[in-house]
Order: sequence, then C-alpha cells, then structure tokens
Amino acid sequence: MSIALPITRGSAAQRIESELRRSIIALELPPGSRLSEHDIAERHGVSRQPVREALIGLARTRLVEIQPQRGTVVVKISVRKMMEARFVREALETAIVRQACSSFDRQSRQRIDDLLEMQATAARQDDHDAFQRFDELFHIALAEGAGCALAWEAIRDIKAHMDRVCQLTLPGPEAMRPLIDQHRAIIAAIDAGDEDAAADAMHHHLTEILRALPRVEAERPELFSA
Repeated sequence: MSIALPITRGSAAQRIESELRRSIIALELPPGSRLSEHDIAERHGVSRQPVREALIGLARTRLVEIQPQRGTVVVKISVRKMMEARFVREALETAIVRQACSSFDRQSRQRIDDLLEMQATAARQDDHDAFQRFDELFHIALAEGAGCALAWEAIRDIKAHMDRVCQLTLPGPEAMRPLIDQHRAIIAAIDAGDEDAAADAMHHHLTEILRALPRVEAERPELFSA
C-alpha cells in the first residue's frame, strides 16, 4: 500500500515559487502586476506563510519587489540586469562547452539528439512553451554531460532576466529555427573536440537576444523599466 506523503511548508513554498516564476517569465503575470498573498494562498489551498516564503524567494532573484505596506509587484524588465545575466551566463556556458570538448558523458550526448528533434518539432508546431522547455533541457544536458551540473544551478537563478525577453523575441517558427541551428553548431563543435569553435558558437547563440532587444523594447516599452 502506498502512503501519500504530506506536503511540507517548504515544499509548498517551492511549488508556489516555481509556478509564479513560470507565470512571470511567460508574461502571464506581466511587469507591474500586483500579487496578493491572500489570493495566491486561496488558489493553492495553503496558508499565507508558504506564499510569503515563495515571494521572498522571487524577490531574492529580483523578479518581484516586496513593498512595505503596499504589497508585492512584478518588477519591470531591466535591460541592465538582463545584460549582466547574459554576461555571467556566457562566461559559465563557454567554460562548460570547452570542458565538454575534453570529456562528455555518452548518455547526455544521446539525450541531446532527442532534445534537438523535440525542439524542432515544437518550432514546426509553433509551440513556444515546449520550445523554451527543450531549449533549457539542452543547456542542462550540456552542463551535466560536461560534469558541470553545479554551474547550471548558478545559471538557473539569473537566466529569468533573459527568459522574459526571450518570450518576446520568439513570435513564430521563423524566429525559433535559427536557435536550433545554433544548438547544432555548438554540439558539432563539441563532437569535433574544437574548444574555440564551441566557445564561439555558444557566444553567437547567447548574443542572439541582443540583436532582437532594440525591436522588442521599442514595441513593448511598457514592460521595461526606464
């Protein structure tokens, strides 16, 4: 007989934080939205304490701002924070692919082929959420395959500032396909054991967002901080 384990306060807070983070990145909770502890607690069927913990976690990664006496607000997209996040992410991920050229786990390498196929399918179907999910899994597989899983832990907390902009820059299959080609170029360089080519391919991939940024900032200025 299986016994369902009770949900602890910590696990409830993590679950709520994860769901709110997803909604913020997907812009379902757009910048400037006010978040009510009471409403969130009711929706999730919990007390306000795990909600408060979840909001503190989101504030730590600067996705929300907790304003005394005024409540919690989803912060606007900061180009400065996004640029800083991209800088740190590139430093870590170029190091990851250089390491991968020397040693790469065979299972992770096989998984990457599957992920690229699933990402291509998501692009053809214009399934933005699935495309983003497989994109993240590709980068996780790179880190794990290179034996650098801890590096991804650092990347995960800062990449949300890039992810909200990515949500605006991938409006259809035509915008998604080049990213798959860039993924293929990264893994081809790793297969060839060419560290410089792998690092260059990762640099090109992570600067794609900079090429699209001026357009989306002009089109949706209300989402960005001054």
